[in-house]
Amino acid sequence: MVGAAIVRRLARESCRVVTVDRRETDLMRQDQVERFFDLTKPQAVFMAAAKVGGILANSTYPADFLYDNLMIAANVTRAAHNSGVEKMLFLGSSCIYPRLAPQPILEDTLLTGPLEETNEWYAIAKIAGIKLTQAYRRQHGCDYISAMPTNLYGPGDNFDLANSHVLPALIRKAHEAKVSGAPSFSVWGTGMPLREFLHADDCADALIHIMTHYSEDEHINVGSGSDLSIRDLALLVARVVGFTGQIDFDARKPDGTPRKLMSGAKLARLGWTPQISLEVGIAQTYRSFLAGLEIRC
Repeated sequence: MVGAAIVRRLARESCRVVTVDRRETDLMRQDQVERFFDLTKPQAVFMAAAKVGGILANSTYPADFLYDNLMIAANVTRAAHNSGVEKMLFLGSSCIYPRLAPQPILEDTLLTGPLEETNEWYAIAKIAGIKLTQAYRRQHGCDYISAMPTNLYGPGDNFDLANSHVLPALIRKAHEAKVSGAPSFSVWGTGMPLREFLHADDCADALIHIMTHYSEDEHINVGSGSDLSIRDLALLVARVVGFTGQIDFDARKPDGTPRKLMSGAKLARLGWTPQISLEVGIAQTYRSFLAGLEIRC
């Protein structure tokens, strides 16, 4: 999703975009990654690839989330250095921050407290990726930087209920309840946690801005600057989808971090602000979900 958004945004720039299909190059295989970099010799790299998922996926596959993301970060960073890449941006995640971090979360909050246990394996791998870019920067003088986006959504999202994030999962649940005529659909947790969301196209625009205007050791947050409760998010999704039934919240399931709103002050000082409202973005994402259903049919 994010990689596709970056490619769409780069189409407006005077550059040649080089991508690779995972079926051609396995980023967990060092030899394949190094071969790709040797053949293509990219000048700049956006490292957006990762194994991602929601609470259920993180809880079910902790070893995969830790190992896969560690290997991706290590292989791409090493290959970028060996092939002479001029600049690289490593894409992390807001889950790197402590579970009870002061809100809004500043960049220097990293490693100041315990992580949220429902996604700590993914978070640890992403923290390692940040530190790897810093290490190459300090030891080798590489212009490697890191950006930490908030919860992202948009066209091309993963709508599989077994491993999706909350927003695409809500879209699918609301749609299936609507078409089946179900009186309700269920949502994990109490609905009380607060979350921040950013459209993938806004994120891509921010990343191109960061790549051209930022070169510092510390990572930089990428967010929308506002949050809402999971309950309010579910109600908004239901309205956009057209589901008029009841939404049940299963308090027996984990909530995750109580609140996760990142400070966007650092990025704002660089002159960037988001443009896509949440309701407009959800409507666009729902249309892409419907288009995907038509293609599969």
